Parts: sequence; structure tokens; C-alpha cells
Amino acid sequence: MKLRIFLLQIFLLTTSISSAQTFYGFNPDTVKEQKFDMGKMWTFENPPIKYFQEEYGFTPSEEWLEKMQKSALKFGGGCSASFVSEDGLIMTNHHCVRGMLPTVQTENENILKNGFYAKELSEERRVPNLKVEQLLFIKDISKEIQNEMSNGKSDSEKIELRDKKIDELKSKYKQDFPELEFKVISLYNGGKYSLYGYKVYDDVRLVFVPELFVAKLGGDYDNFTYPRYGLDCAFLRAYENDKPVKTNFFFKWNLEGVIEDQPVFVVGNPGRTERINTMAQIEFERDVRYPMMVKMLKDLYKIYEELVTQTNAEDFRLIARLYSIGNALKVYEGTYKGLLDPFLIARKKDFEKQFRNAVTNNKELNEKYGNIWNELAQSRDEARKTANKIFAYSVNGFYSPQYLQIASRLIGIVEDFNSGKISKEKYDSLLTNLYPTDLNHQLQNKLLSVQLKVWKDNLSDDSEIIKRLIGNNSIGGAAGKILAESFLTSKEKFEKLIKMNPDEIIKSNDPFIFFITNTKDELNKMIEENKTRNQREEILNQMLGEALYAVYRDAIPPDATGTLRLADGIVKGYVYNGTRAPIKTTFYGALDRYYSFDKKFPFNLPDYWENLPKDFDLSTPLNFVSTNDIVGGNSGSAVLNMNAEVVGLAFDGNIESLPNDFIYTTEANRTVSVSALGMIEAIRDLYKAEKLGEEILSGKRK
Repeated sequence: MKLRIFLLQIFLLTTSISSAQTFYGFNPDTVKEQKFDMGKMWTFENPPIKYFQEEYGFTPSEEWLEKMQKSALKFGGGCSASFVSEDGLIMTNHHCVRGMLPTVQTENENILKNGFYAKELSEERRVPNLKVEQLLFIKDISKEIQNEMSNGKSDSEKIELRDKKIDELKSKYKQDFPELEFKVISLYNGGKYSLYGYKVYDDVRLVFVPELFVAKLGGDYDNFTYPRYGLDCAFLRAYENDKPVKTNFFFKWNLEGVIEDQPVFVVGNPGRTERINTMAQIEFERDVRYPMMVKMLKDLYKIYEELVTQTNAEDFRLIARLYSIGNALKVYEGTYKGLLDPFLIARKKDFEKQFRNAVTNNKELNEKYGNIWNELAQSRDEARKTANKIFAYSVNGFYSPQYLQIASRLIGIVEDFNSGKISKEKYDSLLTNLYPTDLNHQLQNKLLSVQLKVWKDNLSDDSEIIKRLIGNNSIGGAAGKILAESFLTSKEKFEKLIKMNPDEIIKSNDPFIFFITNTKDELNKMIEENKTRNQREEILNQMLGEALYAVYRDAIPPDATGTLRLADGIVKGYVYNGTRAPIKTTFYGALDRYYSFDKKFPFNLPDYWENLPKDFDLSTPLNFVSTNDIVGGNSGSAVLNMNAEVVGLAFDGNIESLPNDFIYTTEANRTVSVSALGMIEAIRDLYKAEKLGEEILSGKRK
């Protein structure tokens, strides 16, 4: 009998393995983690000197590292940049300044359409509200913060003590270094803490940008692809006391180009990765958050694509908005596909298995950290219960029609008046000025269909919201009905509404008001529950980071935090679509895209591309690829050779790079950069920006 049971177990095990191999094409149980699955985003606190020596036969000096750190810049709200001349010249991506360009152009200009070049300093234009930050000071403050947190008796108290200690340390160092702005950076989810001191430049002026269609040839179709043909660059200048900044730290230009297998380094500020996350956290993202976001972004993209088509691709602000939404869609959709990839998931599972084993096999670590994975799994299971409803009930300025935002503010004003928080005079004034004067009704009406789909996709059929606002109607039919019934869809109807008394406004049965009044209490309750859960997860994530650092030390770099990192890689082509991608493309490729797509949007180029200057060399490298580890936030990062010279400007990753948020791979994952040769060729021989070209090559303005 025992023999029969044993043989049956062997049969079932063999069948299970065989089934897994048949289903996936491989056995997930045999997949192993890879050395750099957690990435190569090295901090300047702990540069991997020994690894660089072993991998490249190259030992970076203190001077080399200092130049890398202090020549690089954090640019605006979410990009990177660097100094490329001693006179404060800054290099970054066109798409990092795209949204700012309308703020510096004159009434008769269209910089997105026609580009810009300031030949003289007096012509350079200050970009409002733009700041760049130069990291000059780094100090490990892990012990101070972690010791303070250990005094807390609850999760919220630990977080409160942490935040107070952070403020105290920032104030202390600000007194010693008043010229710097200080930030405390959490590494390894709080497993370590660093104090960063930044020199901030807030007078930054535009020097040069190419046209949008040259910078982003192919629009969203070519976004996150390779081979690629974009001149995605921009040059600005930092000023102090109304004079160009003088800096000792800047990157010199290289005119030799790149070759296959050449080591290159990207220095910039990657925004966020979640590679440390447990499988429970990753599966929550895969099963809940990413499907919600992908559906919404697809619907939103269709709306803006229709509007761009209707305007014959002549409204450049609409085009810029379309590109931003398309970028977000590709990021979410590409990451989602990665989360569904059984091979990548198997690699993540093996990493977690090895990591957990290292913790549980160490008595001290196990006592402190052994239950983290179970707690996080339970917490994410609880989060699943309300995640879709929170998403549906939230009013979001990114995709929700402004009618909902008006309704939300209107109800807030009425409630403040009824509770005595504001006077009748203030109440009347707030209502009179509530309705936007420049509301784009065509756009808002279209956005309503996106919102309706969000509700339908994330709420049950017996929900009061679904029954009242959609019912048995199609999305189009429901949208038409809501727009007809609402007081908020025109200024005239709104003025009739606010003449009612406060109680009548709330009971007006306006569809948008109905939504807010019937969701806000439940939404607030769910948000409060989420807050408590998130506070606990914040502590658990910090413990996870502490455990990771205890096991692996500096062999694994921390997740991206929007702060300065150094990423190594090599110039390398890859296999794709049944062929092989070359390491570089040329301007000939841009011209081919233009003619192959019959000069139509988004492959249209300015007319002069049909009669190019004779000295403009179309064979010059335009873009190239490398294996460097980058994510959003790295846009505008300098790509450098071993001599810390500019060989390129990172502006994108390929489609295969999109799962980078949770795992770094090198098989086909590539960074896409503008070639230093292509930039200087275009600046000098296409745009005839001779003074800019001279400054870039000499490192100083003459």
C-alpha cells in the first residue's frame, strides 16, 4: 500500500512538473535569481569600486566620483540634467522642458512647433518656477533616525518621531551650511538614511531646443521603442546674481562616438523602483492596481487622440498632453505585461526564497524580521477588499471631468456654511467665483465617458452609483443623460443652481452632486483605514529594507528614490522582432521615417528637411542603446565614458525595459540615448547655432 502511495506521489509530482513545462515552456521551479535582478543604481555613499575593477578593469578615483556627483543635476520636478560648461550651461531632454516652453514664448511664438535658440546671453529666457539642484553634501544619519524611532510604542508614533528627528537634523545642518538646502533620503525603505545637501539654482534660462517633431519623431508610436530617431535634447543656463554661474564641475564633450561593448555610465536621478517588494506586494500590483490604471489610460488616450486628429495635429498643447498620457499608458501597460511574465515572476520568487531563507536561518534576524512577509501578505489581502472602490470613488484631476471637482467644492462650501464655518457673505462670494471661466466643455464631456468606465469597471452592478448614474444604458447613453440632467454643465445652469438655498442644492438630484454626497463618507472611512494600514506597511517596509541590508550589505543597491545614482552598463545591440537592433541609428533613419509614413503625423518633420544644408551629415549617429539601469526620472541624464566625457544623453528605455520597476534584466532591456555626435552635428550644421556648439566643445562660453 505504501509503495502504491509513493508511486502515485512520484507520478503526480512528475505530471505537475511536466504540466508546468508544457504551460510555460520551462519549469518555474528551476528558474534562479540573477546577480543584478535588484539593479545597478549605485549610490555615491557606496560606489562599487571593487565591482568596477573586476568588471571593467577600471578603478574610479575620488576625483572621478566627485566630478560625476557634482556635475550632475536634479532638474525640475522629475528629470535629470548636468553642467556641460564652466559657464553654467545645462544639458537635459526636450521632453523635460516641453511643458515649460509656452511660459517663455512671446505672443507670436510657438516654440514647440518652431524650436528656439538664443544666440546671445541677453536673448536667453528665464523659465518661471524652474529649479535645478546640485548635490554637494552627503552624510549617513541612519543611527540617529532609527534610534529615535525605536522609542515609539505604535506605528504612528514611530513615524511621528522619525519626522521630528528629520526636521531637527535638517535645521541643525542648515545652520552650519546656510547656502544648502537639506533633504533626508530613505534608502532600503528606511534600512538606511542619508542627509543630502543641495545647492539650488532658481534662475535658469532657456538657450536651445529643437522642434517638437524633431525631438520626438514618431510620437507615441515610437515612444519606448528602438531603433529610434529622436533629437530629444535641450540646453539651458543657470544664473546667479543675473550672471551665468561659474562652476568647476562640468562634463566635457567626446567626439569619438561609441562602439559595441564599450563601458558607459549614466549619472542621474531615477525616480522610483519597487524591486525590494515582497511577492504579496507585487501580486497586488499585478492583480489590482495595474489593470485599473491600464484600462483608464487606454480610454483617456483615445479621447486625446481624437481631439488631436480633429485639430489636424496643429494644437501643440493638445499634442504635448497626448504624448504625456501615451507615455504613462506605455509605462503601465509594459510593466503590467512584465508582471504577467511567468519567467520574470519566477526569478522574483527565487530571490524572495533565498532572501527569506537567509533571514530565517539566522536566529537574531529571524526573531526581528522573520514574520515580515506574512504580515505584508495579510495587509495586502485586506487592501484588495476596498482598492477598486477607493479608485472608483476618488475624484482625480488627471482624468475626472471638472464637473465632479466643481460638485465636490460646491458641497464643501455648502457644508462649511451650514456648520457656521463661513459667513453668508463669504458663502455667496465663493459660489459666485466657483465656476471656471475657461472650461473646455467638449473635453469635459468626453472625460465623463472615461469616468463612467472607471465606475463600471470597479463597482458592482448593485452599487447605488451604477444603478443611478448608468443603469441599463450604454456608456454613451449614460453620459448623455447625465449631461442633460446636470446643473454643472454650463455657467447659466450653474447660476440657477446657486440661487437655491443650501439644502435644495444638496437635494437637487444633480448627478455629479449625487455622486459626491453618496460616496464621500464611505470614501473617507476607507481612506482612514488605508492610512492605518499604510502606516503599518511603512514600518514593515523599513524592516524589510533593514533585513535586506543586513543580509546583502552594499552588494545590492537600494531602490530608486528620485536621488542621484550612478549606473554602469555597456553599449550593446539586442535581438528583437526576428532580427537584431544595431547599437546606433543615424539621421538617415529619421528621414526614412518621414518619407515611409508619407510625411504624416506623428512622423512629420519641418519642411526644411526636404532641403537640408549641404554640410549636414545624415550619416552621423543620432541615437544608441546600452544596458544601463534607468527608470523615469533618469530622463536628461548624461551618458559618460570612463573619462567622464559626454558620449550621450539618456532619454528613454525600450519596450523591454518597462518591467524595470520591479526587476532589472540585461537580455533585451536597453537605455536609449541621443548621441553626443548627433547633438553637436545638429546644433552646428542643421541649426547653425555656432556659439552654442563652440561652448559645448570647449567647455566655456567665448
